[in-house]
Amino acid sequence: MFRLHGQFLSLSEELARPAGLTAAWWQVLGAVLREPLPVAGIARNMGITRQSVQRIADLLVAKGLAEYAPNPAHRRAKLLRPTEEGRAAVDRIGPGHSAMAARLAAELGDAAFAETVGVLERLAAALDTLPAAHDPADAAGPGGPA
Repeated sequence: MFRLHGQFLSLSEELARPAGLTAAWWQVLGAVLREPLPVAGIARNMGITRQSVQRIADLLVAKGLAEYAPNPAHRRAKLLRPTEEGRAAVDRIGPGHSAMAARLAAELGDAAFAETVGVLERLAAALDTLPAAHDPADAAGPGGPA
């Protein structure tokens, strides 16, 4: 899994670089393309810490790729939304991303590619049901460590 993660991260960096983004910037911008979200909501959706998203969001705002907007649901937790420049940067990634997906589909074959996507979606859903962290005593069962 670590090898696969590294491969995806490397590929994401390669795809994002020509658009002037990093993989992490692309990921955060992508999280708010449909609707503005508070940093905590982005972090929850991405499965990473709020502090990590906050650092990236602040960088995106400083570079003019995103902006903070008032949040009608929470006065202090502003919403992050992409600027036109941020949307344009993500749009520039699209052709390379599509080409890479097509190359991968050709390498695997359409049926295996679709099966792989399905398996990964089921794996992600299953992982969502597991607790993020647990007490090692929990692994020993109800009586604690043996």
